[in-house]
Amino acid sequence: MDEMERKLLELKNTSELMIDLAYSSVLFNNTEIAEEVIFLDKRMEEIADEIEEAILSMEPTKEVLVKALVLLNLKITIEKIGESAASIADVVIRGFSQHPVISMSLMDSEVLTERVEISPGSSLSDKALGEIRLASRCGMFVIAIKRGRRYIYGPGKNTILQEGDTLLARGPEDGAEVFRKLASGKMDYRDL
Repeated sequence: MDEMERKLLELKNTSELMIDLAYSSVLFNNTEIAEEVIFLDKRMEEIADEIEEAILSMEPTKEVLVKALVLLNLKITIEKIGESAASIADVVIRGFSQHPVISMSLMDSEVLTERVEISPGSSLSDKALGEIRLASRCGMFVIAIKRGRRYIYGPGKNTILQEGDTLLARGPEDGAEVFRKLASGKMDYRDL
């Protein structure tokens, strides 16, 4: 996979995460999650600019121009998905009241999205997700990790968590409370 394909994959993964988080922000009227979507939208713009620069630097042969056209169309389509997610999150940020249909769907939903930062002293720091086993200990499943300005999408069991990482996870409401305590250092995962 070349650098251009990696950038396109990162763009796609970012837009998928944005959609997931945008809907969660609306369902749970969560401004913090909505703001994460807006941050991701800005990151998508940076990635899209990098893709455009790479396309412009390609040698203009017929084969390369065909590939460039396909990549450009994919980039534009993926950006539209991200922009739609940002528009959804903007509803929450602006504080528009929830539509009754959304409120009714909340009654049926048992899963929420939680955003936490790993604090100094947290037992999660410097541990692999597989060792911690969050899903089996508290029901929370980490869908992404924000490390600085970069994201790790769909982290696996060998992904090491670090102090300062922001974890985006889904799970039950009672699991979310335990998850927050683990990340803040108020609880040790080995005690569960």
